Order: sequence, then C-alpha cells, then structure tokens
Amino acid sequence: MNRLTGRAAIVTGAAQGLGEALALRLAQEGCKGVTLADMNIELAQAAADKITAETGVPTLAIKTNVTVEADVTAMVQQTKEKFGSVDIVISNAGILKSGDIVEMDPAAFSAVLNVNLFGYFLTAQAAARVMVEQKQGVIIQINSKSGKKGSFRNSAYAASKFGGIGFTQSIALDLAPHGVRVNAVCPGNLLDGTLWQQSLYDQYAKNQGLSPDEVRKKYESQVPLGRGCTYDDVCNVVTFLASDDSSYMTGQAINVTGGQEMR
Repeated sequence: MNRLTGRAAIVTGAAQGLGEALALRLAQEGCKGVTLADMNIELAQAAADKITAETGVPTLAIKTNVTVEADVTAMVQQTKEKFGSVDIVISNAGILKSGDIVEMDPAAFSAVLNVNLFGYFLTAQAAARVMVEQKQGVIIQINSKSGKKGSFRNSAYAASKFGGIGFTQSIALDLAPHGVRVNAVCPGNLLDGTLWQQSLYDQYAKNQGLSPDEVRKKYESQVPLGRGCTYDDVCNVVTFLASDDSSYMTGQAINVTGGQEMR
C-alpha cells in the first residue's frame, strides 16, 4: 500500500522470525531502505538479500548486540549514512527464559532484562538522538501480552515487558515535543513462529509437565478468537503505527491478542 514511502527503517532481531517478517513488510510498504540488525550476521544478510530480491528495496545487514551501546550507536549511524535518515525503528530483539521463581537462575533473569529492557533503552536512545535532530520519527517496541498481565512461570519475561510499557509511555512524553512518536505492540502467542518452534514449546512442556501438542492446545484454548497470533497480525498493526495514519497516537501499548488481553 506504500504507506511508508521514502522512509528508512531499522528492525532489531531481524535475522529470522517476526523480525524478518517486519523488515519485509516495511519494504513492501515503500520504505526507501531497511536495516536488519541481529547478532547472527549470516542469517541477517541472507534475510536482507532475500528482501531486496523480492521488493527491490535496498537493505543493510548489521551485526548488532542490542545490549552493547557501541553496537547500537553504529547501527543507527550506519543506517543514516546509507539511507539519509532514520525514520522508523522497531525494537524487536528479545529473549525468553522461563522457570518457577523458586528455581529461576538469577543469571537467566538478569539476561532477559538486559536484552528485553536495557536493549530497548539503548535502541530507543540512539534512535531518539537522530530523530530529535530530524524533528520526526517513530519508535515501536515489540512488547507482549505478558507486558499487561503476569505470566505463569515466566516472571523474568513479564518483568521485562511490564518495564517496557512504562519506558514506552515515559519516553513518549520526552519525545512528543520533538515530533517523535513512541508506541508498543503487544502480540499474543505466535504459536507458529520461530521462537515457539525452536524454544518455547520445549521450555513450556518441561516446566508445565505437558507434551508440546498439549502446550499448543492449552494456549489456543485461552484465546477468544480461537487461534494463535500470526506475523501478519503483528505486521498490520506495526505498519499502522509507523505510518501517518496513527499520527495522533503516542505512548500506547496496543494488544494483538485475539481478545485474550483487553486492557
């Protein structure tokens, strides 16, 4: 639909899964360039090449650890140098390590907060410094329904996502006078997504005493609309928030949960 014509975008955690899907959608919507940032540079480059081949949009793959300030600063600066501006930044990089509070490894808890919350801070800060100079820009965090309601045996992830919503609301106030909008998207369970397929089914089966099939049925049964969230469901809302269609929206955390979360 070309709602994002002429804008340059960055997606963190973009080598595969939801991040790759978001980068592709941004290109399809008319962005003049898309940066795919990820620690796995080989996968990120392959995804970038595929997007360029499919859409004709120039891409840039950058090896980025979102918990390292120098990496994040370089990510933003290289994007500006290549594409001339930094108009949309999607903070998507994240990890999940589940476990009961009695048994939770403190190092695992710290790692989740470091990537999901501190990494979001570094990403937003670097983006904001450029966007304030431009007097325009959009920052979007990929949050979670776990940012709205506690999550069983998933305290680290929920803590990081609750913090992300508070951070989103706070910096939306900081940046509003500069024409920069900040919002979050809170997806439901991406049951066919890479994270679930590669990690979460096994994690949840182990700590809940279920089979992977039982895990899927359990989470589907909790959704009023009766299915898991898809990449397209999330991309549709992200595109709206990145576009001028949402020009009067900032500091929001939008649920994409099939009715599972309504606050």
